[in-house]
Amino acid sequence: MTVTWEELGWERLADGVGRCRLPGWDCTAGLVRGADAALMVDAGSSLAEGARLCGAARRLAGRRVTHLALTHPHFDHVFGAAAFEGARVYGATGTGALFAPGGQEREALRADATAEGLDAREAREAADALVAVTHEVDGGRTLDLGGGRRVLLADVGPGHTGHDLAVLVPGTPAVVFCGDLVEESGAPQAGPDAVPARWPAALDRLLELGGDDALYVPGHGAVVDAAFVRAQRDALAARFGVSR
Repeated sequence: MTVTWEELGWERLADGVGRCRLPGWDCTAGLVRGADAALMVDAGSSLAEGARLCGAARRLAGRRVTHLALTHPHFDHVFGAAAFEGARVYGATGTGALFAPGGQEREALRADATAEGLDAREAREAADALVAVTHEVDGGRTLDLGGGRRVLLADVGPGHTGHDLAVLVPGTPAVVFCGDLVEESGAPQAGPDAVPARWPAALDRLLELGGDDALYVPGHGAVVDAAFVRAQRDALAARFGVSR
């Protein structure tokens, strides 16, 4: 039995499109439902959080999550991925190698999660269970979720990381899930895997995807408009000395 977005504490963005702001790191997780399939955007920061998202998505979409898009390879967005059993997992080109079993990236994600305050046992459990990205997106890929619902996954990075994936849901309004290329609740975070020189251009690509009237959903914080994304692009260009 389906319920309303509001009943589960989610924010409805458009017909069949919503998101929630997760506790702890204020990460966004998004859901897009079609007639035949359901897409989750990002997976939360732990297996327990992923399981809660999975359960909420099933109630909201009336079916299990069939597709999972990971916007970038940071623990607070990917550590719940293993909870979405059977879902096709998408990421930007190169993400698959990062999550390979025994790879250094898993240990780096675990260490980062623990340093940021995730329980050490939960961090180890999530790192060990991290699922493979089996569908890498090079350029763009369209998913047909049924009932006329088509969603574009776009490899728009590098920027916040070397592997940034955006999700465009056409409609009135269009909705663009930006991952941490855009942040509203604080200044965008540039860690050791950021590519600052390319970040403003990645935001230009986001704006090309959504246009002036779209809703832009940041990885952290409230939904913003195109003007906010432009202002953040200009601030990043100034911050990192990127000429325009």
